[in-house]
Amino acid sequence: MWDNGLKYGLVTRVLHWSIAALLAYQLGGVIAGTVLGETPLTEAWGSGHKATGLLLFVLAVVRAVWGLVNLRQRPASHRGLIGKAAVAGHLVLYGLLLFVPAVALVRQYGSGRPFEAFGLTIMQGGPDKIEWMTKLGSDFHGEMAWVLLVMIALHIVMTLVHQFVWKDGTLKRMAG
Repeated sequence: MWDNGLKYGLVTRVLHWSIAALLAYQLGGVIAGTVLGETPLTEAWGSGHKATGLLLFVLAVVRAVWGLVNLRQRPASHRGLIGKAAVAGHLVLYGLLLFVPAVALVRQYGSGRPFEAFGLTIMQGGPDKIEWMTKLGSDFHGEMAWVLLVMIALHIVMTLVHQFVWKDGTLKRMAG
């Protein structure tokens, strides 16, 4: 269950791959909508965007807390500049995983409309439309999601470098 110096524990791995799968679904839908425009497929795909975003936000918070709890037990990273770059890259990923849905929730509240997901009212909207909140969400949610996509691509590239160039077993430690 717990991380140790040799591999990531079951909880870390389940959280990592669950977030990866949800992000693939979420960002895939956004990319499909951007490329194909409004079609029955993209509308159906996009209908779960808010609920998926909420689930991603909750899992990202749990993952961040779990990572802090396991910080001293995690497998060792590279030393020097490469290790510092890896830590910085992971912090940016965590930050974006938290920021992108959080700013969407701010926008939703500012819209004055309730936020509903999974058949439940998760949050009531503000009493009136709050312009700065809707502007904040509109200005940053989509743009930072694209930055998150770039960071995910870099994360995947570095995983492949670990696997095929450095051959250090990093992928095996996360894959289980």
